[in-house]
Order: sequence, then C-alpha cells, then structure tokens
Amino acid sequence: MEFDESIFKAYDIRGVYPGQVNPDVYKAIGTAVGNVLGAKTGVVGRDMRNSSQELAAAFVEGLRDAGVDVTDIGLVSTDSLYFAVGKMDFDCGAIITASHNPSQYNGLKICKKGAEPLSSQGELADVMNLLVKDEFKSATKKGSLSEQDIISSFIDHVLTFVDTQAIKPFKIVIDAGNGMAGLIVPKLFEKLPCQLVPMFFELDGSFPNHPASPLEPENIADLRRRVLQEKADFGAAFDGDADRMFLVDENANPLGGDMVTALVARSMLEKNPGAKIIYNLICSKAVPRVITESGGNPIRTRVGHAFIKALMKGNDAVFGGEHSGHFYFRDNWFADSGLIAFVICLELLSAKESKLSQLVASIDTFYRSGEINSRVEDIPAKLDELIGAFPRAVIDKLDGVTIDNGDFWFNVRPSNTEPLLRLNLEADSTELMQEASENVLKIIRG
Repeated sequence: MEFDESIFKAYDIRGVYPGQVNPDVYKAIGTAVGNVLGAKTGVVGRDMRNSSQELAAAFVEGLRDAGVDVTDIGLVSTDSLYFAVGKMDFDCGAIITASHNPSQYNGLKICKKGAEPLSSQGELADVMNLLVKDEFKSATKKGSLSEQDIISSFIDHVLTFVDTQAIKPFKIVIDAGNGMAGLIVPKLFEKLPCQLVPMFFELDGSFPNHPASPLEPENIADLRRRVLQEKADFGAAFDGDADRMFLVDENANPLGGDMVTALVARSMLEKNPGAKIIYNLICSKAVPRVITESGGNPIRTRVGHAFIKALMKGNDAVFGGEHSGHFYFRDNWFADSGLIAFVICLELLSAKESKLSQLVASIDTFYRSGEINSRVEDIPAKLDELIGAFPRAVIDKLDGVTIDNGDFWFNVRPSNTEPLLRLNLEADSTELMQEASENVLKIIRG
C-alpha cells in the first residue's frame, strides 16, 4: 500500500494527521502487527489527542482482521499500557499517542509479550516491510473485541514500590499539560496523604496552555510560578502520554532527569543492596557516584530505551534512568514509568526529612550546559575534529563521542532524524562550564 515510510521511527510511529497517519494506514499497521508477532491476544489504549479515538478504532480493526482477540482499555497513559501487557500477559499491546509532539501529530507505540517494545532493528521494520510489499493478510476468523478498565489495577501496582504509610502529607503542584496525567494522577492521590494542586488536568489534545513537553524550560514556567505561589513542597510535570516525569524543587528550580535518576537509584539501593543500576551517558557524573556510594553497581549505556531495556534484562538491573525523564524498573517488566519514579521520590523525601533542594544539593556538585543542538553537514568529520582538539582527554565512542578533560567533560552525538549534533557538557564550576561550552561550540559551528 502507499504510505509515508518516514512515519516509522527508531522505536515507534509518528506523523502528522491525517496526511501521514490516518485510519487506512493504522488499520493496515494493525493487521501487519498481528501477522509479524503471530499474536492471538492484544490490548489497545489511546491518549486524549483529537484524532486518537478514530485511529485507535482503525488499529483495533486491523488487529482483529489478523485474528487477534483485542481488549480495548480506552484512555490510558503509556506506562499503564505497559502494565496491562505485562500483568495480563497479552501477546501484544499498543497505545495511540504522539507523546510530547504538537497537536497535529499522532503516533503509535507498540510492544510485544512482556511489554518489550518493537524497534526499527527488529519487528517494527518487519511491520513496515509488510506494508511496503502489501503482503499483510487477514485471518480466516476475525478476532473478538472486549473492553476493560485497568487504571485502578495500575495504580495499585505503582504503589507496590513504596510504603504509603511512610509518605508524609506533602503539598504538591502537578502540571499535567492537558495530557493523560490529568486522568491518572487524581486516582493516585486518592490513595496518598498528600495535597494535590492540579494544573491543566483537563484532557485536551489541542494543548491550549503549553506544549506537553516538560523537557523544554518554557513549558514548565507556569509550574515553577505556581510552586512558589502555593508555597508547595515541590512540583512535578508529566508529558502528553504521562510516561515521563520531571521534578521542580520548593524554590522552583527544575531537576534534570539525571538528578531524579540519582535520587531514585539511592532509594532503590536501600531496598536492593548491591544491585545494578543502568544510566545513560548523558547523565551527570553525580549519578554513578551516588550509585557507588550507595553500594550499587553503575552500568553506563548509550541513549535510547531499546538499549537500556536490553542491558537491564541482561544484567538483571533493578533500575535504569535517562536524562530525558524516562525511568525503568525491573519489577515493572523492565518498562518505564514516570509515576513509579514519582512515588519513590515521595517516599525518599519522607524518609530523609529533607527538602528536595537539600537532597539534590547533597549529591550534585556539577554544572551542566543542557542539550545544545547545532546543524552540521559533515558529522563524521566534525567528530574527528573534536577528538583532535583534545589530545590529552579520555575519549570513548559508545554513543557519538564523549571527551573527558578532567574538570569538564562533554558528549556530542548525532541526531537520528536530522543533520544535527547534540552537545551536553558538564564542568566543576559555572565559569568553566560556560567557557568550555563556548569553545566546543566554536569547533562544532566553525
């Protein structure tokens, strides 16, 4: 069939509705997924985007045409979809979502048994090839369709990671960004002693208040102001499909995903002494230091959930974290969940009797540039030039190039989709961070 092959990304499907993603394409993808996975049972959820219900219905029909018995779980977060697949042992699962992308986009995250995601290195490529060759086939018997509400069970699962009796009555501002956290978070707080101050909890796929991407500083400006106004203990923001979580301390200072990784790692190691923890190479040096000081075994990996989940399974790691706000748990089928990370941070703050800013200050002594993107035409040549500019540095090429100069280090890696280099730099002081960033950018952009 004819479709835009560019909608198939490294780990999911994303495109503009209805030009790139539409019911015809989704129905075909559904049948192809059933064919490739040989699935007998499947579960499908969706986010609140204006096109999601229509696309979900088409995808479900495609699965059923492939002979898959489908359970529709309706409006859910991505991490609750992973829970449904893992807990109820479905052969496959999918959620119609474009995560943090603007409102005109929609997408599809697909996983197989055990909540293991499909990727472009495996079955996702096979699905695309079936569509390209027009070789997806309907089964002789159409699959059945049923409905189920799994959110309460998901909340119960999330709370198995903590002792709710130990959690203190914090006042917390949460920005749902008009995304799925607006549905999920209130159900969590029904079982917590905390006071919830909700922001933008109305489900609205047009994102009328701000884009559902908390990684961008401008999108948490409202949250930061509200934390101060409310004199809250801290704040949190979730992205559109509510699988990523970001914290803001009581002074309205945002925490990077790596600092949350360090905090969660510390808590997990108190309950799992000596465990292995995975972190990606963009994370601060504070992360492996905290893991080691807490008696754990830090394992460094490249960026991307497919790499992290594989490494976690291979090492039986109890937890893994990324700078981007994805947090993975062994006892969650190695899948990521921002909500689980959130409640673990609640428990840690309760036990330490410290403000969030104090906890972070106790582990973070470094200064970071944040991610800086630069358009580069000849990426391999530019990486070689950077290596040559730091002859005394320690260099590795696990993901792009990481250059450690002692008092500062940086990683430069290419984008998967554009001719961009992404710079992340960390230094021992603000002045050195600024100076080193300027010098590295001169080389990248020169």
